[in-house]
This record gives sequence, C-alpha cells and structure tokens, in this order.
Amino acid sequence: MTSLDGPRTVRGTIIKGVGGLYTVISDDGERFVCPARGILRHENVTPLVGDEVDVTVGGGEEGSAAVGHVIQRKNSLVRPPVANLSHLFVVIPSAKPKPDLVTVDKLISICEVREIEPVVVVNKCDLDPLETARIKGIYEGAGFTCFALSAATGDGCGALLDYLHGEAEKSPVRAAFAGVSAAGKSTLMKRLFPSLDLKTGDVSRKIERGRHTTRHVELFPVTDDGRCLIADTPGFSLLDFAKFNFCSLAELPFTFREFADCLGKCRYTKCTHTKEEGCAVLEKMARGEISEERHRSYAALYDEIKQTPEWKRKRDADM
Repeated sequence: MTSLDGPRTVRGTIIKGVGGLYTVISDDGERFVCPARGILRHENVTPLVGDEVDVTVGGGEEGSAAVGHVIQRKNSLVRPPVANLSHLFVVIPSAKPKPDLVTVDKLISICEVREIEPVVVVNKCDLDPLETARIKGIYEGAGFTCFALSAATGDGCGALLDYLHGEAEKSPVRAAFAGVSAAGKSTLMKRLFPSLDLKTGDVSRKIERGRHTTRHVELFPVTDDGRCLIADTPGFSLLDFAKFNFCSLAELPFTFREFADCLGKCRYTKCTHTKEEGCAVLEKMARGEISEERHRSYAALYDEIKQTPEWKRKRDADM
C-alpha cells in the first residue's frame, strides 16, 4: 500500500507494548507495530495491552501506521498493566506453601469490582488431596467455577483447557493467571500452552527491585481463530493485584457472591454483616450455607477498608 491509496482505519487489539511501540492484531489478522498518535498523549490516554483500538494506516510515509483511538475499556488493571480482561484464573496451592485464602478472596473481590470473571484453580492436588477437596468445596459453594489439578503431573489440566475453549466459543476470552509465589502458575501455564514462548516465572525480590528490570504484559493467541488470548505477566504476582484499596465498605458485601440473597434482609439497615444480631448473612452461615473461612476473609477485608482513610483508598484505587 502507498500513500496514494489514502489512509484507512483498522480495528484491532493491542497484544504487546514496549518502548512506545504497540503490536496490534486486527480483526482480520493483520499485524501492525506502531506508535500512538500524539493526540492520545494530550488526552492523557495511555494504551494498554488488551485495549481495542483503531489504527490509522497510511496517509503518511509508505507503510506508516499509528494507534489513533482507544475504544472504551471494560476494565483495566495497573499492575500488571492490562485492559479488558474477561477471566482471571486464581491459582491456589493446596500445599507448599500453605494457602492464604484471605489474599485470594481479596483478589476475587477485585475481580468482581472490575467485572472480571474469577476462576479458581487449586493446584498441587497430588501433594494434599484432602486440602485440595476442601478448598475446591469452599469456592464451588460460593458460586465460582473451580478446578483441581496438578500442573506437575498434568492431572486435571485437560478439563481447564476444555473450559477455556468452551468459553471462547461463546465470546472472546482475554485471560490472565495470578498466584502467590510458588503457587505453580508458571508450571501450569507451560503445561497448558507448551507451544507458546511464554516468559512466565517468578522474579526474585532482589531482581524485582533492580532499576533495569523490564516487566511487560503480552497477549498470546491459544486458539486458531484468535478468540482466546492469554496474558503472559512475567514478574507479576497475585500480590500486585491484592495490595490495593479497591472498593468502599458499602461495595464490599456485593463482591461476595454467596451474600447476594441476604443483602437488604438484615434487621439493621446499616448492618456490617460481621457481628450484628438479625444479620441474614450470619444466619445463612450458621445454617452452613456460607463458608466460615470465606466470612473470615470478608471480616478481615472489612477491617482493612475501615482503617484506610477515604482519600487514601481513592488514591490507591487509581494507582
């Protein structure tokens, strides 16, 4: 194509962004590596991996292209910097290390606030089958899709792949995996997607603090039709998501799915769902219909948010 053809606009998805250059795959399979137009900088818009964008092709030097417009985002995360996730696979080890479900539940609540579907993956089922079954029961009972597997042996991984493909048949999937250090996220991703050149791997604390450490997100297609893109997030962990003050006290109960049919039915209008008499949430838990462990997570997150000044919560939510 030459400049005589005039400019054209192509819609696509950013799959990589490094050094001010963005790799975009169009809906028709074309690939462009290009900068963003200056107007985005003036509008204080920074394109993110996962963004749907309009690329202006031509109109200048032969073969020129530039990201000209970012389509409205469904959601975005800052660390890692990625937009429009549809699913987040939360990898929990059943052993080695001992699972920290409060941190997991904070991450799930962040997903609920950002309208990202959390999928729970209990890894290392070969090391502790009983703990695996216990954790799986907690999250299935709370209304989440949950898989028990062993990334090391491959046991159960096929069911997770089938789920991914099934979701992609219904609508495009943009997914990421998150887990604490040693949860087995890297091993799992390499097991699921062996043909991809993923750079996953936990970065040591010493290296991560280095001035020259490069940590960027890249999306990889894992289906032939490109409807399922998986984010490789090297150097990021579950804690990068979970350390932020992400919602208000009023919003928190709505991020626990198993509370949904109780909200608005408590004796007191301003019930905190932590200790009050006549609390519908506590009554449901007393009947064994809400996990005590999930409720402990809720109470811990409630206290954390309550102790955080509103100005700090709003500031951190945008960081």
